[in-house]
Amino acid sequence: MEEITAGEPGTYEELEMYKKNGKLKNDYYEAELARLQTEFVKLQYWVKHQGLKVLIIFEGRGSAGKGGVIKRITERSNPRIVRVVALPKPTEREATQWYFQRYVPHLPAAGEVVLFDRSWYNRSNVEAVMGFATEDQVEEFLRNCPNFERMLVRSGIILLKYWFSVSFEEQKKRFSARNQEPIKRWKLSDMDLAEHRLYTEYSKAKDRTFAFTDIKQAPWYVVPSDDKKKARLNCISHILSQIPYEDVVPDPVELPEREDISYIRPPMDEQTFVPQIY
Repeated sequence: MEEITAGEPGTYEELEMYKKNGKLKNDYYEAELARLQTEFVKLQYWVKHQGLKVLIIFEGRGSAGKGGVIKRITERSNPRIVRVVALPKPTEREATQWYFQRYVPHLPAAGEVVLFDRSWYNRSNVEAVMGFATEDQVEEFLRNCPNFERMLVRSGIILLKYWFSVSFEEQKKRFSARNQEPIKRWKLSDMDLAEHRLYTEYSKAKDRTFAFTDIKQAPWYVVPSDDKKKARLNCISHILSQIPYEDVVPDPVELPEREDISYIRPPMDEQTFVPQIY
């Protein structure tokens, strides 16, 4: 076997990251995820410290992994700084508004990171394919969206857009897994089934969306997501690379002693406790 030298591509250290099938080893994945989550916590402190406004859009097909990466980002972050927006279908009143109007109230203020789990791009993807929007409405959106996003960037918002790309075969595998497990079956909706059937139409809609909205001020970043673990690590790592930050995590504080220790607790048998089953 050819000798492998440490520090070069193909080293034993690098090979230890992967299983024989090319998947990441679980222990490496968990360690790297923890490291990236720690860095994201540093980023959130920096965003708060500097008063930055960060908006991250996650788009893609059903089961592509958007929710998974959002969950890992928010797992250790402060919900007062990092918040998720996942809007339901518009109400009758919202349906008559300027299309972007229902999203504007959720944009970040200074010191906030907002994660959009789907966004205004519903108009040129789901709504376009499923017939929930007319062709005129879709065309109007595609004309207006680039200018809307340029306006957001000019206002000081850091805008990042990620498209999670999953193959038809992998999507089918994930939908089948949801269908087989009762605790996951709620995640398989009629819309998911329709989207799977119309996979090619969604591809065309995505291509059209990119043609109009992959702009210099707010480009699309595609995340191949057939391998969920790699997609999560790659996406979080890329986010961290796009926003220069410094470590301003506060130093540990000294916990104060309790004041007024004369308090006497009421009898415990006067309170109702949860049964101690475990």
